[in-house]
This record gives sequence, structure tokens and C-alpha cells, in this order.
Amino acid sequence: MTDIGGKLLYGASVPMIKAFSGTMLHMDVDQKLPLPEGAKIIAPNHPSMIDPFIMASILGQRSYILITDVMFHVPIMGAYLRRLGHIPVAVGRGQSAIDCALDHLQAGHTIMIFPEGANSPKKGGFVKERTGVARLAIASGAPVIPTGIFLQRDRLQTLKSVVSGKVEYSNWYLRGPYAITMGSPMRFTGDVENRELVKETAHQIMVKIMGLAAESQQRWYRNNPPLTGELEIP
Repeated sequence: MTDIGGKLLYGASVPMIKAFSGTMLHMDVDQKLPLPEGAKIIAPNHPSMIDPFIMASILGQRSYILITDVMFHVPIMGAYLRRLGHIPVAVGRGQSAIDCALDHLQAGHTIMIFPEGANSPKKGGFVKERTGVARLAIASGAPVIPTGIFLQRDRLQTLKSVVSGKVEYSNWYLRGPYAITMGSPMRFTGDVENRELVKETAHQIMVKIMGLAAESQQRWYRNNPPLTGELEIP
């Protein structure tokens, strides 16, 4: 499931992403515990389109990310994502993406999935969680690492593009504070066919992510107090 070309591209990409984040972003990363060895599921909130790239660059190991199928149809970007082995999630074919991710977990790889399934609302808050993260966690037994990202949403830039003849809007974050809090591993067991269990598990994970995102925000403003005259953020 891995290939030399993909490994080389990953190795070349990380320094470039870190150069961007080190220059354009004010990074603040807090990791509660070392990442467990072997298969694991990284589950962040998703305020911007740069989140998969930034998260992949700080893990210190290759991960396979579930990404909306639309991105795989963007020229150059799509080829880049495919070469890295990331997993397209197409409307109506979610199970195919889940099966591919489970294969990776079975092989001991790291999977990244954004439970919201889309960018968080630009004005604040979160998109209601989807159940993919719970299905992966219950079916594989792999630990989930809930992760909360904070950025200043008034700095987001909404870009309009046409992909495969369809107008798409996406939120990009190119400058400003970017705080990440990675929580302790969460483990789940049970029957993956039990819909109520799956829904409750997904919600439990999302609640934890929301709390960690709030922690990231609070830490940022505690460590970077506003200048005189600026609005205080509670």
C-alpha cells in the first residue's frame, strides 16, 4: 500500500509545508501524550483547507487522509493527493473510503479523518459530526487522537473555483495564529452495525474535539495577550 514515489514525495513535502507554516503562521502545538505506535486515527476539526497539510507535517510520520473527492479533480492538486496515497471520499461511496482506511489501519498505518466532513462555518462553530470516524474506531479498535485547531476565522479567505464544471467554495488560511491541541487517545469497542452506538461514539469524539479547539483558543490568547485597545476574547 506504500510506494517509493509516495514516500519521496511525502519527504519532500513536509519541509515545504513547515517552511510555509514557520513563515506565515504563528504555530502553537500542544500534544498531551506521545502518539501511540502502530495504527491510529487522527481526528481534528476542520476550520480551513490547509488543515490536512499542516496536521500531516507535524505528525512526524506518514498518514493517509480521507479527503473530499472534489479535491482529487483539481489539476495538479489531485495528482499530488493521489501520489501520496490519500483517500477520496465521494458522495454515495463513503463505504469504499472507509474500507480503504480500514485496510491501512490493518497494515498499522496512521489515518486522518475530519469528523465534520467539511470546513467548519466561517462565522464560527462546527459542522455536525459524521459517523465515519466512529465506524473506523469501532471496526478497527485503533485509538482515536482527538485534535482541536484554533485559528482566527476573520482571516479566512473564501476562494471560488470551478471543478469538473461545478462551482466550489473553499476557505483558506494564509496568515495568522494557528494553535493545535492533540488530546489523549480514545478507544472504542462494540458492534459497528449498531447505529445508535456509532452515532453516540461519533458525537463523543466530536465533543472532545470541540473542547480541545476551545483549549487551543484559550492557550493562544493567554500566551499572546491583545494589545491595548484590542477586543478581549473570553
